[in-house]
Amino acid sequence: MARYTGPVCRLCRREAVKLFLKGERCLTNKCAIERRNYPPGQHGPGKQRKLSQYGIQLREKQKMRKIYGVSEKQFRSYFTKADRAQGVTGDLFLRLLERRLDNVVHRLGFAASRSAARQLVAHGNIFVDGKKLDIPSFLVKPGMTVSVTERHVANPFIVENLERTRMRSVPGWLELSPEKPEGKVVSLPSRAEIDTQVTEQLIVEFYSK
Repeated sequence: MARYTGPVCRLCRREAVKLFLKGERCLTNKCAIERRNYPPGQHGPGKQRKLSQYGIQLREKQKMRKIYGVSEKQFRSYFTKADRAQGVTGDLFLRLLERRLDNVVHRLGFAASRSAARQLVAHGNIFVDGKKLDIPSFLVKPGMTVSVTERHVANPFIVENLERTRMRSVPGWLELSPEKPEGKVVSLPSRAEIDTQVTEQLIVEFYSK
């Protein structure tokens, strides 16, 4: 399945919630949800159909997949891996998605959105333990250090976003250097440390049919 390359604000409107796909813009009154809080389409706002239980589960699955920006094949693969492991499937599923390198780059504040972080990684601008890594889906482990390449340390977009991130702080399972664009994976993320607004149990039920 090809990656979606259309207007991302349509995705937020489709799910009727902010997916934070455009970084800081999502926190302003320019956000599409603030201006047009109804599904996209030529007919405009109208009467919404009541969803079945299957429909509710499907929408939750689509919402979570769009938040992390992964394909259906990748998403299903993460679920299968979580389902086979010991523990709470929903928590393990979220943990796998959070450990993706592009997500960690975003969480550390090197990029304003996951799509920008994915581009930063894919272009070879991120180091993991001092070695260049250009695989956005790489799963980080506790103890690993993630940093920006030397030539991008002074990048104005990275510097500006890091300043905002340091004011808001990073998740507890990550540690951001106060002086340079570098962070460390302290531990595996717990569900309490993941602020993604999804009901993962609905997704577990969707795939368990």
